[in-house]
Amino acid sequence: MSGRRLRIGLLLAAAAALIAAASAYAIRAEIGKTVVSATAELRPRSLPAHGGALVRLSTTTRTGTKDGSMPPALKTLTFELDKNGFVETKGLPTCTMAKLEGTTPQQARSRCGEALVGQGTGTARVQMPGSSPVKMSSPLSFFNAPPTGGRPTIIAHAYETIPKAKTLLVPIVIERVHDGRYGFRAEVELPEIAEGHGSPILAQATLGVTYKHGGKEVGFINARCSGGRLQVEGKLTFDNGDFFPATLTSPCHVSR
Repeated sequence: MSGRRLRIGLLLAAAAALIAAASAYAIRAEIGKTVVSATAELRPRSLPAHGGALVRLSTTTRTGTKDGSMPPALKTLTFELDKNGFVETKGLPTCTMAKLEGTTPQQARSRCGEALVGQGTGTARVQMPGSSPVKMSSPLSFFNAPPTGGRPTIIAHAYETIPKAKTLLVPIVIERVHDGRYGFRAEVELPEIAEGHGSPILAQATLGVTYKHGGKEVGFINARCSGGRLQVEGKLTFDNGDFFPATLTSPCHVSR
């Protein structure tokens, strides 16, 4: 077997091992010197067997290296979401990219507070040419946006200050799929950080709000319990070609 074929075979074997082993509330995985850990949890855990009830999704993702060097830049995040969960946006206010362009986190939340469906914190490691690495953090905001082709859409907002102040906006389209356990898919293309000199090392976020529509309280994220768990499959792809597949589950039980 050639060295290239052996390397591809080892990568495929590593990916298969990650998928098989990373089926839990929290995972940690390594490929080469890159290390990724992630958690995902839905609350509450007591949910109906049919229909749906409001839930909140909390996630934490950390990226680093075993030797402390600069991690590769994250290019895309792809998620497939359990078909027993769904997003409801009917009657929920929306915000647009144009309204968020050039805003600080405080300005964005002031302009589009009624459309805010989640928030968190992001941290990147930045190493500008000729300088030592530093950490840069930003509040993360997630706003309900007008649908894209009839599909629910979220705008993620962050704000960088190195090498200069800049608003980062990422549209996230949620599409319906039919893939076994999964019913929804979202692919996130991350923008360059610090003009290409930064890499995300931490992202913490919680999504899920209630709002009034038709005189009733409605949940942005809703779920029911089937099989004792809710499940998310994700894949992180880096600019050096590394990718990390993982299946995260959050336990649930049927409410009485």
